[in-house]
Amino acid sequence: MRNKAPIRRIAWGYASLIGLAVIQQLVVYLKIYMNQSYTTLDVVFSIATLGALVLGFAIPVGVSVVAGFVYLVSYFVWLVTYADVNVLTFSWWLLIPANVAVAAFIKASLVRSARVMERLQELQERNPQIDPDTSLGNKDALADTVIKQSNLARRYSEQYGFSMAMFKIDFLPLVLESLGSVRYAQFLLELSNTIQKQIRYEDYKFYVDRGRFVIICPMTDVGYLPVLTGRIKKAMMDLQMIDKKGNELQTVIRSGALVFQKEQFGKYEDIDAVIAALERNTETDLIGEYI
Repeated sequence: MRNKAPIRRIAWGYASLIGLAVIQQLVVYLKIYMNQSYTTLDVVFSIATLGALVLGFAIPVGVSVVAGFVYLVSYFVWLVTYADVNVLTFSWWLLIPANVAVAAFIKASLVRSARVMERLQELQERNPQIDPDTSLGNKDALADTVIKQSNLARRYSEQYGFSMAMFKIDFLPLVLESLGSVRYAQFLLELSNTIQKQIRYEDYKFYVDRGRFVIICPMTDVGYLPVLTGRIKKAMMDLQMIDKKGNELQTVIRSGALVFQKEQFGKYEDIDAVIAALERNTETDLIGEYI
């Protein structure tokens, strides 16, 4: 689950800012109602409340804290010695530093969120083999793993082998239209989790775009492969997902598999050919041996 704390902090900051704006307006209206006047000093301090927002965004948080403390002390001295105390002049004692504090809080949250996004971008650039929607290995990662597995299977052909299977969302354009981009991203994540529950820890799982998941299963008995693919496909199709209209999505999954053959070793270097062979096999739920 994604960390939503930065978004919540920004939301609370903006909610506090709106609340302060409402309070300030109410205080102004109350003062005018009670005294039937709005002096030049009132205008100056009202503008100062807006300036406090700019100040909170513009200066560092530490400086904001010091400035707020100095203002609180200075204004309090002026309030008890010279000021004509009323609801508006009293509110300025608290509202102006509150505006600075809220603006500084929003700024800090925005900076923190920007840093998180920068780190995510750096991770994406450092590790381009991760699909951003599913956090699974992508096509490049699949190509690397297939080459490693095929080399192992050729070198130790008597003791080692592996199989591959693809699970493809059928009628993909209709699924995209029914779910929308946000629900579709969540749907892919749920499908990924569903597959993970059906495979072993040592198996590999990838997403190669266009609704296609691929798994690599080392040391899997060929006779057991139809049972495995059938079980995974059923679990994926049984996944409940609500579309934009509030109806349950009817998911159709097609599956196809490949069993490594030593004489086909050279063809496993072409990942596009491997993916194409798997996709052809999904058309008939076939477990093939040749690319």
